[in-house]
Amino acid sequence: MKIKKGDNVKIITGKDKGKNGKILAVFPVKGRILVEGLNLYKKHVRPKHTGEKGQTVMIPRSIDVSNVGLICPSCNKITRIGHRIEGEKKLRVCKKCGATI
Repeated sequence: MKIKKGDNVKIITGKDKGKNGKILAVFPVKGRILVEGLNLYKKHVRPKHTGEKGQTVMIPRSIDVSNVGLICPSCNKITRIGHRIEGEKKLRVCKKCGATI
């Protein structure tokens, strides 16, 4: 996966289309990511003790990687990611401006 934890992404499709967020977790086997504050769903929680009330909690769900685009930190545009090898390091490169990410 070319996207990593901590990257800023923009949602391309779905109910949160056009919103930006930071990646909290990456699930490479499933091809999904968890974005901060986006793709939230309600979960109804039962009361734990007698006398308490049940409540609804907003819980984030994962999004497929194909539904987001990485925002380049230098040009602030949605971009694809390329790779360049310098010495023994493999660097991620913005396809639009050529800056290292």
